[in-house]
Order: sequence, then C-alpha cells, then structure tokens
Amino acid sequence: MVVIVTGGTRGLGRAMTLALIRNGVRVAVADLPVSASEARELLNQAATEGLQGRLIYVECDVTQWQDCVNAVNTTAGKFGAIHGLVNNAGIGMQNIGNVLVGSRKRFYEVEADTWRKAIDANFNGAFMMAKAIAPKLIEQGFGRIVNIVTSFYTMMMDGFSPYGPSKAALESATVIWAKDLAGTGVTVNALLPGGPANTRMIPQAEVTDRATLIQPEVMTAPIVWLMSSHSDGVSGRRIVAKEWDTERLQREPPENVGSPAGW
Repeated sequence: MVVIVTGGTRGLGRAMTLALIRNGVRVAVADLPVSASEARELLNQAATEGLQGRLIYVECDVTQWQDCVNAVNTTAGKFGAIHGLVNNAGIGMQNIGNVLVGSRKRFYEVEADTWRKAIDANFNGAFMMAKAIAPKLIEQGFGRIVNIVTSFYTMMMDGFSPYGPSKAALESATVIWAKDLAGTGVTVNALLPGGPANTRMIPQAEVTDRATLIQPEVMTAPIVWLMSSHSDGVSGRRIVAKEWDTERLQREPPENVGSPAGW
C-alpha cells in the first residue's frame, strides 16, 4: 500500500503518517518547502524505528496544479505504485484572529487575500490532489481518498470564516466524489478529530493545558483502517475519530462505520 499524506509533517498529518508506516504502508509526505526541517525530523524518526524505506518527503504546494501532479508521479515512481491519498493540508484560523478564546473577526472583516488563500489550500488543493491521483486509482480498480474535515459546529461557528466554509465545501465534495467514483473500486471518505485538536491551529496562548485538547493520535486507528482492505466498499462516510469503536466493527458490517457524509 502506497499513500500520499498532504501536510504530513506536523499535527494530525504527522500522527497519521507514523501510524501508516508503522502498519506497513509506504507514505509520501507532501508538504511545503518551509516544512523541510519538520520533514527531516519525521524521516529521522522513521529511521530510528527501522522504517526509513517506507517514507519519503515530496515538496508540494497543493494550491499549484503542477506540484500536485509531480507529487503523484514522484510517489508512484519511487514506490512503483500508488493507492491512496489523505487530503490533510490546510490553513486554520490561527493567523486570522482568536480561535477558541475571545472575539473573532466577522466574515467581512477578513482580508480578501486571506480568504482566497484558505479556500485555495483547504478546498482547491484537495480537489487538485484528488484530480491528479484519481485516474491512476481508477485504472487499477482500487484506491482510497480520505478528506480531513471538521466538526459541524465549526463549519457554522460565528466568526469562523474562511476555515468553516472551506471544510464544509470539502465535506460536500466527499459525497459527490464518492458518487462519481462508485463502482470503480475507489472510495472517498471524510475523517475528523471530533473537536479542537492539539495542533498549531490552536494557539498555545489560548489553551496552555494541551491535555484538554484532542490529541493527534486519535486519528491513527481510523486512518489505518480506511487505508486497508478492511474498508472495501465503504464510501461516502463521515468518521469522527474520537468516537472510533473497534468493537463496533466486529459487531456490524463495515459500511455502517461512522455516518453518511454531508447533511
């Protein structure tokens, strides 16, 4: 199994990347050049665990179409195959104003370029990565696309533009893409932590006790399952990581995991 994880050098992406390589998956972390130092640290971590052959770093700005194409081709060329994509790269609210504590900007107070950049990274980038990889997955009759979304209340929270709208758009895309790919062997699902997570998107100054936040490792069990053959046929679903129930999977059919994506 070969998977691309965008924005995989930090936070949720890093946790998912480590979980995947520890479970036998080969991963290409696609991230910006400014994340090179975090990428080196991640590669070193893999090496200390004897897993260096399962991980590569690919410079990629998901808002640039050619970068997306190059990331897919480089990954397939390096590992000889490609099977999945985790659309995790994104821009949060931390550079726009207060996130959890204090007042937030109203939508009309957000700079137009700030809005455009967030939509470009959080939504357009996911589309371009999916567009770049989909033909290869369809051709081989197997593939996985997982979009990292957010809680419904975050999508509709006052002052949470443009992050909320961008993630709502990505969840809508999850449903449509799953329908577009029905019958091809390629599945599309949405995954989210289930609340504020201990990542750089929540400023340290706002939450000093990071133990009160959801830890990135909550994403590990569901992403490993979604990228495995155990999730065959499961598509168009919304999975809340903090509610992951391994025992439920033993009692119920896999297609009952989570809930239908969308509204």
